[in-house]
Amino acid sequence: MIILNGGSSSGKSGIVRCLQAVLPDPWLAFGCDSFVDALPARMQESDEGITFVADGGVTVGADFRALEAAWTDGIAAMARAGARVIIDDVFLGGAASQERWRKALGGLDVLWVGVRCGSAVAAGREIARGDRIQGMAASQADAVHEGVFYDLEVDTTRTESMVCARTIAARVG
Repeated sequence: MIILNGGSSSGKSGIVRCLQAVLPDPWLAFGCDSFVDALPARMQESDEGITFVADGGVTVGADFRALEAAWTDGIAAMARAGARVIIDDVFLGGAASQERWRKALGGLDVLWVGVRCGSAVAAGREIARGDRIQGMAASQADAVHEGVFYDLEVDTTRTESMVCARTIAARVG
């Protein structure tokens, strides 16, 4: 497994697509965005689900955490069944988020990758995307990395996704 952690608009999704193109074997890709999109509509903007605050902050409730745990366990089951999996995630809780993954992935070989991007560059990408709350990229740029251990870090501030993907692919055993 490869787990990419970085803030919103840091370039994780682009790296994932490039990794799928350069890795010699087929890899499945899953991300926190697809998980959030799969949630029932009533959990959007709900205290028990997920709430996006006007300044770019994100809060999650108990129902979100329960479904997230099931999703994480499901991803781990696929990896244990032999699927190669790349995860694109945003560790809103820093080290605590990584620990949730570690618990679910016990015994699996994981390459932990930090995807960094300068907050000004990420904020510019956020505006260009048009599908994010302004402020999310800047508020997450450093916070998602607090207390997180990585095997490898890449920085997309001035480095293209394909270069980052090749750096990561070189570490996949």
